[in-house]
Amino acid sequence: MSPSEVNAKWAQLQQKIAQDFDTDKPDIKVMLFLIGVQELGKGPAKFSKRQKEELMHIATCRLFSEMGFYRLSGIDQDGWPHWERVKPIPNYTLLEQEMIIKSLIITYFETIF
Repeated sequence: MSPSEVNAKWAQLQQKIAQDFDTDKPDIKVMLFLIGVQELGKGPAKFSKRQKEELMHIATCRLFSEMGFYRLSGIDQDGWPHWERVKPIPNYTLLEQEMIIKSLIITYFETIF
């Protein structure tokens, strides 16, 4: 996807999530949190600050697994997924990072909607 396509689809996704959750347009962190909750598979719950950070990490690993950087190594006794890095992630610029994350988030949500 070109940057303009990513930005257009990102705006549409933000609008859809905002409507579905009756909230403001979500930023990348909120999207990562939602993906983490989805990947955890336990439904909505109260999460501590540390758990929220872990959920965003789960989401990041899940998204970057699509590019071959991570693979699921297992699920712990509490049902939390664990990922291992299988190859180094290149040093992308901040703009490249943002575009990659947005496009991966868009693709993720396209597969579940």
